Amino acid sequence: MRADDRTTSDGAERRSSSATDARPSIAARVERLPLVGFHYRFIALISLGAFFDFFDIFMLAYVGAALQSSGFLGLEQFSALLAAGFLGMFVGTAVFGIGSDRFGRRTSFVLMLLIYSIFTLAGAFAPDATTLIVTRALAGVGIGAELVVIDTYVTEIVPGAYRGRFVAITQLVGFCAIPVAALLSRVLLPTHVVLDGWRWILVIGALGGVFTWWIRRGIPESPRWLESVGRGDEAERVMAGIERTVEAEHGGPLPAPRVLRVERAERVPVRELFGPVYRSRTLMLLVFHPLQTVGIYGFANWAPTFLLRQGQSLGHSLEYSFLIALVSPVGPLLGVLTAERFERKRSIVVLSALMALVGLAFPYARSAVEIVAIGALFTIFSYWFSSAFHAYQAELFPTRARATGVGFTYGMSRLSAVFSTLIIGALLVRGVLAVFVFMAAAMLGVALVVGVFGPRTNAIALEDVSH
Repeated sequence: MRADDRTTSDGAERRSSSATDARPSIAARVERLPLVGFHYRFIALISLGAFFDFFDIFMLAYVGAALQSSGFLGLEQFSALLAAGFLGMFVGTAVFGIGSDRFGRRTSFVLMLLIYSIFTLAGAFAPDATTLIVTRALAGVGIGAELVVIDTYVTEIVPGAYRGRFVAITQLVGFCAIPVAALLSRVLLPTHVVLDGWRWILVIGALGGVFTWWIRRGIPESPRWLESVGRGDEAERVMAGIERTVEAEHGGPLPAPRVLRVERAERVPVRELFGPVYRSRTLMLLVFHPLQTVGIYGFANWAPTFLLRQGQSLGHSLEYSFLIALVSPVGPLLGVLTAERFERKRSIVVLSALMALVGLAFPYARSAVEIVAIGALFTIFSYWFSSAFHAYQAELFPTRARATGVGFTYGMSRLSAVFSTLIIGALLVRGVLAVFVFMAAAMLGVALVVGVFGPRTNAIALEDVSH
């Protein structure tokens, strides 16, 4: 790439900073950092936000089963409740997630955490089904944007050799919220002390807001993002502070940075995602996301309801779901251990195919051992798959457009979830097997589209992946 100005087909002017700046680019300085306590403190704080995100998303599976059993919601209303949450996530992902390319990663992360906490708390005091559905939609706005910002944020702060593992760590901590939600549901849902049990679950889900300002004080803005939007002096201050911390913890001088090409732009229109450089990646993710959400959320949000429809009591349904939920952290833990060993593209293809095969066996499970074993295996594969694709999607776009690219394409998964939730509710009338055939077809589609069109990304600097 040349160092002079050049104009892309959409008119956005770019400049290669590595050739014009006397000092190395921020991206190059991030990439050369050794892994020290700074990175683990950062990931711990970000993962705390992920924990409350996942708790909020997956608690509805257990709360929904109780609400249906008590008569507070019917099957159609439960479908609407899930769909409303995903509709809110679509808005949050497509609007506020993309907004982090304009307002910054830290600001967006903290703001979205606060938004979903406020409306989750409001939902805990909903007097009727309609109010609960509306508050879930508004809480979904914060949740949808948060997940986009987490993937983007971690990808930009952590050096390329470790970023897959660190994104998987946020998934690991996040999915630990599922057994916690299942345990709390098992304990609290039958109670009616001051509030109904399901309301206490929502109050606990809203606790993320308590940690908002504490988290904000402990994390820096992404210097990569600051550099990409032309805020060079601020990027230098933040990066210099990170380097001082890392050097002190490393106990020696930092390695010399290598040359990386960094492009800047005042604005990044969505249409650029369909330009010659990123078109194939954008189209791949636009197909990938509507399909993958059918498999992951189709099972996670409906498992207790599936069991109710197969004749299990509410008590047995919650008990089996709790046992299945206990293995939720195993999938992302495998993601942490294998993120840099297995090519992410290949992992996504294999795991999506395994999800399709195991899912088809679930409707035939009758004994408690069969239900829990097959459900647990599906859960492990699906959350391992999740840790792989969250790292993968954030690698495919340049820093200046990362949240735009991820938010625009990931938003399709949320929009898809709105319709797939309604489809699952309709198919469930015909039986659980019809739902799992639908889910299996979707996951085989995932394997096909990523296997054919997905690029390889492991251990490559983000700026090199972008080019």
